[in-house]
Amino acid sequence: MRSRLRLRGAIAGVVSGLVALGLAELVAGLSASLRSPVLDVGDRVIDLVPSPIKEMAIDLFDTNDKLALLIGIGVVLFAYSAAVGIVAVRRLSLGLAGIGLFGVLGAVAGGFGTAGTVGALPSIVGAIAGAFALTLQVRWANAPDADQPAERGLSPHSAASRRAFLFGSGSFLVAAAVMGGVGRLLDSRFQVGASRDTLRLPVPPEPLAAPPPATALDVEGLSPFFTPNESFYRIDTALTVPQVSTEGYVLAVTGMVARPLELTFDQILQRPLVETDITMTCVSNEVGGGLVGNARWLGIRLDDLLAEAGVDPAADQIVGRSVDGYTCGFPVAALDGRDALVAVGMNGEPLPLEHGFPVRLVVPGLYGYVSATKWLTEIELTTFAEFDHYWVDRGWAVEAPIKTQSRIDTPRPLTRIPAGETAVAGVAWAQTRGISGVEVRIDEDEWQQAELSEELNDTTWRQWMLAWDATPGRHDIAVRATDATGETQTDERVPPIPDGATGWHSIVVLVDEG
Repeated sequence: MRSRLRLRGAIAGVVSGLVALGLAELVAGLSASLRSPVLDVGDRVIDLVPSPIKEMAIDLFDTNDKLALLIGIGVVLFAYSAAVGIVAVRRLSLGLAGIGLFGVLGAVAGGFGTAGTVGALPSIVGAIAGAFALTLQVRWANAPDADQPAERGLSPHSAASRRAFLFGSGSFLVAAAVMGGVGRLLDSRFQVGASRDTLRLPVPPEPLAAPPPATALDVEGLSPFFTPNESFYRIDTALTVPQVSTEGYVLAVTGMVARPLELTFDQILQRPLVETDITMTCVSNEVGGGLVGNARWLGIRLDDLLAEAGVDPAADQIVGRSVDGYTCGFPVAALDGRDALVAVGMNGEPLPLEHGFPVRLVVPGLYGYVSATKWLTEIELTTFAEFDHYWVDRGWAVEAPIKTQSRIDTPRPLTRIPAGETAVAGVAWAQTRGISGVEVRIDEDEWQQAELSEELNDTTWRQWMLAWDATPGRHDIAVRATDATGETQTDERVPPIPDGATGWHSIVVLVDEG
């Protein structure tokens, strides 16, 4: 009997939790400023978790780190709800307190979001609905079954049967699914994917020509010169992709400027647009990692925009603010003539939603965490003494120029290849300096100069290739690059935090007899 009661309690708790989440989802769907408690709690987890744990998550899950977090939150909520229900069938007041705690955590998380205190509403309403569902199910769960003697203090004439418990819990479960589905349907009104797909960007006055064929080497397994949008890495703090419509969009230039500006999306498009090819790199990229990509960007020059606003000579930091409150910050001095953009396009199309649609910042030569604000709504001129952006508060470096790096794309680590001539190939980057040479070492032999693709500019990566006569056995392959200043990347291995990883990328391959 006791185990049966615990099972009913667990079911009641899980169903009550789903009712709470379903109604919260429905309430959140009523306004674009409201969000599901799961997302609000997830955002607070991202904000509060220590940087080393975030790095561990990126290492383990790569760009699936947010999906892993959502799955983890779901597992915790399931276990918590089941525990609340088991407690509630013995002592309802404690179970209701558990539901209340659930609501308070969600409300606090929502209150810290961009919606302000009203962001707590979905969690509060959901918690009330969850408490109601739990109370009824506990009453039904404690009813004696027809084949069991009535427990002391319970009247079989006033209690529901086991069938009533299952029917009632099932009804609540269906209601939770319906409410959640309707909430998702309401939320779809705020999705901007369809309008983005119909958007046609103007052609810049001086469009770039296609890169010369010599900028790309014909080697199987080598990263293409331009990274397709669907393959471009995504690392940010947004648990779900912000939906920012071009209608009503305003970009503000504020802070230490003589003439604050506000630009609508149409006004941005009416300005002279430029194209530029830039390789972007995430500071979380481990040696040999894939958090790097090259694209052709379209936008307006950031230095022209700030010249129009009139930057105070005392300002030394440019802060980009995202619609979700995220901030980046980089030196005013970085605008030294490089092609920093307020970007609206990527590889011939409007920015993908996950890459910052409709407007973002792209600054060559700086890691993305200090410069690449997505879903951009404000550019503020300030000082480093007055403001620390998001990642500085979490232990990362204030300034972050991209370090010279190289990577082996083919052959893949621990693969078996036949003896004979084999192409060892990859990419190397040193944005704003350029790559002047790449060397490859097989085992402990001398370093050999690799063939380089033609350089397009000093802000894009270069492909490289070495023809290797592979002999049978196990072999270690390492690569290192030298930038145009003559500096060769160090072999000292350091982790990404606080300002980017260093070290030579090396792999092991197994060569079979020919």
